[in-house]
Amino acid sequence: MRLPRVEGTNTIDLEHTKRMVDAFIKAGGKYFDTAYIYEGSEEATKAALCDRYPRESYYLADKLNGSDFAAKSEEEAKNEIRVSLERTGPAISTSICYTALTRGT
Repeated sequence: MRLPRVEGTNTIDLEHTKRMVDAFIKAGGKYFDTAYIYEGSEEATKAALCDRYPRESYYLADKLNGSDFAAKSEEEAKNEIRVSLERTGPAISTSICYTALTRGT
């Protein structure tokens, strides 16, 4: 989901994000998506979703970036995943992890 920003800034509006998450879950939604490269998204997901709802009540997809400016080795890829798990909460496991491959065409 695209997260709302505080007007005139690049800062995620966390209170608005929480209201979006609450409305989505209330409507029966369970699938949430974030990514290492979505600036601030994983931390906002933790605050608006992971810290506020039981783990079994949602699915969380995260993505390992495979573009030209992303992880260049297995070690870097593992580090991205580790950081993503830390950002969404150390006790939280991601339900799905995609690799977005967009290397040069």
